[in-house]
Amino acid sequence: MASRSEYLNRLVFERGSNRESADESLIIQIKNLPGGKKSFKSIVKFCYGRKFDISASNIAPLYCAAHFLEMSEDLQQGNLISKTETFLTFLIISSWKDTFRILKTTESISHWAKDLQIVKRCSHAIALKVCADPNASSFTCQNETDNSVYDWWFEDVSFLRIDHFIEVIQSIKRCGIKPELVSSCIERWTRKWFSQVTPGLDKETPKSLTLHRISIECLINILPAEENSVTCNFLLHLLKVGVMLKINSELLCVLERRVALMLDKCRVPDLLVKNQQEKHSLYDVTVVLRVLRFYVCGMTSNHSEKAKPNSVGRLVDGYLMQVARDEKLTMESFKSIVEALPQNARHCDDNLYRAIDMYLKVIVMIIFISS
Repeated sequence: MASRSEYLNRLVFERGSNRESADESLIIQIKNLPGGKKSFKSIVKFCYGRKFDISASNIAPLYCAAHFLEMSEDLQQGNLISKTETFLTFLIISSWKDTFRILKTTESISHWAKDLQIVKRCSHAIALKVCADPNASSFTCQNETDNSVYDWWFEDVSFLRIDHFIEVIQSIKRCGIKPELVSSCIERWTRKWFSQVTPGLDKETPKSLTLHRISIECLINILPAEENSVTCNFLLHLLKVGVMLKINSELLCVLERRVALMLDKCRVPDLLVKNQQEKHSLYDVTVVLRVLRFYVCGMTSNHSEKAKPNSVGRLVDGYLMQVARDEKLTMESFKSIVEALPQNARHCDDNLYRAIDMYLKVIVMIIFISS
């Protein structure tokens, strides 16, 4: 084996030189070998010319182990680095599914996989295959609004862990994919991974909370910057989770500003962000209140960035009519939304009065039932 591995060759020489007598046993210990015992068994078989299995499930750790042991062509032609490099390249280029299998196996050898650019190569290959769909390009017809038929890659990408997902998204963005598709993919991943997390954040360990916090911050940073490329509802969901996780305040402001600039084009369903816990109201009113306050502040400080006040007023009154039906909505929360906008934001108060009337009827009903 030492004849094929520069690393083992050095260890044998060093241990041999330090032996006190020729009869003393030569013991070689290999620590931190990528892939551990499985990789070592395959390497032993390779060195002694015996058959061993090589597939998408073990090629990444085997490739990293070959580099760890320095099994290059300088020692012997057809050595393990070149063998695994050829097979790795073939799988990445030829097979979509195998590329994801390779990425999965790099999770336990992250340092080596990153340094040897396995993750980067897999991400680039995924991006190229996505870009091969002409309908996914940002240079296609701008009138095309239905992206649902072009999301065939979303599900596979949504299974990636956060660091691999971000690498893939960055590669995809560089390829010129439609910003709307990129944001939809980010939304799919976020809802998949955080749907089961947010209800139990209070039970998470500090380490888990830190990981969640970093993940959300990374997701916000890779969102497409193009106007209207990200839906208002998804931005509000990110804001809700961001507040819960106490992420960087500047990133919270980024989300608030993006939603505030979209308000005049939003519909009531866009503002509906559900609470997960039964003790809370059905919809998260506080996250909408944050955006409204940011919007009002923008109206007074920067006239060029304000939305159309009357349209936002109608939106908020419609939102109030929707949340007024919730018997768990507190009077303070309802009142805060009512008072969030200045008087000149409403051309007519009819819908506001309807919302107040609806809310009072719900309160009366609760009092009647409880008595």
